[in-house]
Amino acid sequence: MVIIPFMWSCNDKNYMDVKPTNILTTDIVFSDANVVKSVLADLYDRMPNYVYIDNAADFANYNEAMVSNGDYWRQNFVNYSYDNANLNWYDTYNYIRDINLFRERLQATTQLSADVKASYMGEIRFLLANSYFELVKRYGGVPLITSSKNYSSGTAVGTLQIPRAKESAVYDFIIAQMDTAKTQLSNDPNNKTRATKGAALALQARAAIYAASITKYNKLNTPTVTALPDNGEVGMSGADATKYYQKALAAAKEIIADGKYSLYTKKNPNYEDNFANAFLDKTSSEVILARDYILKYKTEGWTNWNQPRSQSEDNGDGGELCPSLNLVYSYEKLDNTFTKLPIASAGVPINYTNPTDLFAGRDGRLGGTVLLPGTTFKGSMVDIWAGLGSSSHQFLTSGDDPANPFKQYPGTDFVQVIGKDGPKDNYEHAAVSGFLVRKYLDPTTHSGQRGVRSDVWWIRYRYAEVLLIAAEASYELGDATAAAGYMNTVRARAGFQIPLTASDITLGRIVHENKVEFAFEDHLYWDLRRWRIAHKVFDGSNISVTDLKPAQYDAPDDKVFGLWPYKIFNPGGADNGQFYFVEHSSPNLGTGHNFQLGNYYCKIGDDIIARNPKLTKNPNQ
Repeated sequence: MVIIPFMWSCNDKNYMDVKPTNILTTDIVFSDANVVKSVLADLYDRMPNYVYIDNAADFANYNEAMVSNGDYWRQNFVNYSYDNANLNWYDTYNYIRDINLFRERLQATTQLSADVKASYMGEIRFLLANSYFELVKRYGGVPLITSSKNYSSGTAVGTLQIPRAKESAVYDFIIAQMDTAKTQLSNDPNNKTRATKGAALALQARAAIYAASITKYNKLNTPTVTALPDNGEVGMSGADATKYYQKALAAAKEIIADGKYSLYTKKNPNYEDNFANAFLDKTSSEVILARDYILKYKTEGWTNWNQPRSQSEDNGDGGELCPSLNLVYSYEKLDNTFTKLPIASAGVPINYTNPTDLFAGRDGRLGGTVLLPGTTFKGSMVDIWAGLGSSSHQFLTSGDDPANPFKQYPGTDFVQVIGKDGPKDNYEHAAVSGFLVRKYLDPTTHSGQRGVRSDVWWIRYRYAEVLLIAAEASYELGDATAAAGYMNTVRARAGFQIPLTASDITLGRIVHENKVEFAFEDHLYWDLRRWRIAHKVFDGSNISVTDLKPAQYDAPDDKVFGLWPYKIFNPGGADNGQFYFVEHSSPNLGTGHNFQLGNYYCKIGDDIIARNPKLTKNPNQ
């Protein structure tokens, strides 16, 4: 008998017809395809993640944002202490055991047709490969276990202790599994919540580009990051970067040639709204695989946590995740140049009639990712400004309460002295950075209520990543012209009208493009690691806001900053009600991030090694 927990996950109407139960025997499970899908639903629901839509505050760990809910410690890492990046070794291997058990029972059953079994086998291959990808990108080479292991009395424990495979062997396993899975899986692009041929190729392309970049850049940037003794457990020693770049490009091109997916453009030429809606529209042709939610059955709280406080639908909740100025500065002007926002001229703040004017002429993904001061959500203007200032840009008010923003100002009646959304330091639910997050924010009425919440999904793979993997692999293989073509397709969707040329394509361009396209999608941290630039970006140098260098992809960026708008109070004056902006450093931010070379691989716990002495330690552990 196999004991299988039952949970909801995939958005498949047949799942709603299966009655919940706690224990299902093998015969029951594999005699009914719908019951098999219910078990698969549990396995999909347990797919490992680092950060995603249900743990929003973790996006603040790596400088995409700061938080306003008391978790300021997230900006104060001295080093990452070999953290396991939200992945428990034992839980993951228990999950892998469940996958292996399911596969073995599936292979043994005679209750299902060959075609149905093959399709399920493709899904199991995908789930197993995805699990090993989550392990290898954290730990490097790990034990490759592809069958269930059972202990019985008299069994020699040593036979159950599996040594670490080479890091390259784990990547090779993932790539090979997807070569088989893509032939077994459905090629239906409308299936967004279960593995398909497109999802298998997307996982293969992502794994291959990781393997390629680690192979190349570990040797160039971090040659000391190898295990002792070095048997290839980490660092991709002896691997061939070209082989992996070729595989990444081939997988990406196969998706592209298939023509099943395309970039979301339903709301163009409003590039900001279009980009935001690409994450909300469940008919999107861009989504390849998503973790879905269904109202009344399984919901998520992203909107409840991150909605503008001024529009809160439940007890003033919201405003928790606040994009950093560091991230905002990363978005280019539409003339393809990198430059900071024009907040001052010759040291004198510039006045703006509307706060949104400051951000005009920028990459459309900025306004689609970030709720900027003066923009609207759910039909109302976001009320972000830090206080009143004079015509000479002297602060007239500061530190007032966003929940009680009106007070009697000398010589006046009661006036509003701070935005209802803040910003204010040390204040929960205020836009402490001067910005609020827009990506994944649900504009549906009641989506911000605790008792209702949202059914916006979490996208695991989408077509834009396929194009950018193709661009990166092409560039690394010496075809910058093709790389520019793939990258221009993505950039045109964001409003860029001047195509990049082959001479424009550099690693820096690729890094920046990934950063702004995939903000708040669990890419940034892993990208910095695979390109071996995390130790340069998070170098512990305690930069000041003037040190931000948006045009330099590997410049120190170890602390986060904000940009606070102030409203000019000059009744009767031409500038009354205009806005100016001031770069801001939170008093809560202490020592900057210091990513050490040993942090490129998470620590394998001493208790894990004690149970399996065949495991070698990771570098600097």
